Amino acid sequence: MEKNRIAAKGLVLLGCGKMGSAMLAGWLDRGLPPSSVYVLDPNPSDWLQSTGVSINTDLPDAPAVVLVAVKPQMMGDALPRLQQMGGGTTVFVSVAAGTTIAHFESVLGTKTPIVRAMPNTPAAVGKGITAIIANPHVSQAQLDEADTLLQAVGQVVRLDEEAQIDAVTGVSGSGPAYVFHMIECLAAAGVAQGLPDGIAMQLAKATVAGAGALAETSQDTPAQLRINVTSPNGTTQAGLEVLMDEATGLPEMIRKTVAAAADRSRELANG
Repeated sequence: MEKNRIAAKGLVLLGCGKMGSAMLAGWLDRGLPPSSVYVLDPNPSDWLQSTGVSINTDLPDAPAVVLVAVKPQMMGDALPRLQQMGGGTTVFVSVAAGTTIAHFESVLGTKTPIVRAMPNTPAAVGKGITAIIANPHVSQAQLDEADTLLQAVGQVVRLDEEAQIDAVTGVSGSGPAYVFHMIECLAAAGVAQGLPDGIAMQLAKATVAGAGALAETSQDTPAQLRINVTSPNGTTQAGLEVLMDEATGLPEMIRKTVAAAADRSRELANG
């Protein structure tokens, strides 16, 4: 993190709910001085008040970064307060779903440096992944700075165009909910086969978490990892024949699921 520039000019966090709190905790853990952080939030948590950051006080005139983490429906009230920071050297980084770069430019000025980001909820445990895209007024150094800020809660990928944000929403933004539902279904299926509720849920959670960790750290592809587990004519093959059925199995269902979420993301962005 370019701590010297942020420490000198300040960082404004607009909204400090679950995502904002996760990011703030990550920045402070990485050594960002609390005195350089200014938070605007109508209902500051006890944890936020214990961090030593400035809360709902006067803001610096031209902070290095404004990170927008309010809910989209609150954007109309919150963003105009920061209009005077637009069109200058302050970079606006938004993690608000469904709010386009064009909307920020319409409020803050067309020459405002803006980075749009799509994180996901595992950011709360430092295991998130965030996709980012910037408008032409963001310099390479500023984009690197935003990238590093967002790395405080997980991995960061850079997109080629803003339209890809909708696909990201469908895959990683909404994706944790798909996985949580899979855990529910896996546990319920275990109960149907005679397991107690608690054991079935423990098995399902640990299996999904462990498989995810193995997929992320292994040099093998997920396809190869699947093959490694699958003995010919064994139990895994029997299960996969159901799951991988072209007509009724997971591939088509997941394709439709991601498409539905991405389509809804486009609808929300278009008002």
